[in-house]
Amino acid sequence: MEAGTGRRRGAALEDAILDAAWTELMDHGYADMTLESVAQRAGTSRPVLHRRWPSRTRLATAALARYLALNPIEIPDLGSVGVEMSLLLRKLSERARPDLLRLFFDMTGDLADAKSSFADVRAEITNGRLIRTILDRGIARGEVDPDRLTPRIVALPTDLARHEMLMTLKPLPDEVIREIVEEIFLPLVARRPV
Repeated sequence: MEAGTGRRRGAALEDAILDAAWTELMDHGYADMTLESVAQRAGTSRPVLHRRWPSRTRLATAALARYLALNPIEIPDLGSVGVEMSLLLRKLSERARPDLLRLFFDMTGDLADAKSSFADVRAEITNGRLIRTILDRGIARGEVDPDRLTPRIVALPTDLARHEMLMTLKPLPDEVIREIVEEIFLPLVARRPV
């Protein structure tokens, strides 16, 4: 921090800490990231971090959520739920670099110790807004039956994509995206002929 700028507080301090945490994750990985290393990089103290994020897992999750918020995926109205959902899965795949996928594996032990799960992490880093937008457009066009949309069905395409990427540590092939969207998801949500 530059001399004369005063002590950072609130959002400025939080942003500096999350930026430092993200840099530590990318430079050293989750296994070697510590609250001390993040505090040092952010120019603050471990107690300041610990008050807001009591564990390395919570801090890493918050840093990931901030990264995703600063790098949003936008899907324009393309006139088709299938086309839009395929584009969403492609963009998720492009963003899921191997180091980000590795982060989830490295967090497994800490999540188990905290009696937490990847579902909890997912709930913290995404709100499902983009999928809901795609589905709402499909409802308006008459493609999607809103009565068939359960929370599990709504989450299914991204859950299947995430599972595939975590299992293979590779981007999604076009054929996998096609299978998820056309063979699994669309038949579950499509409005049935009257």
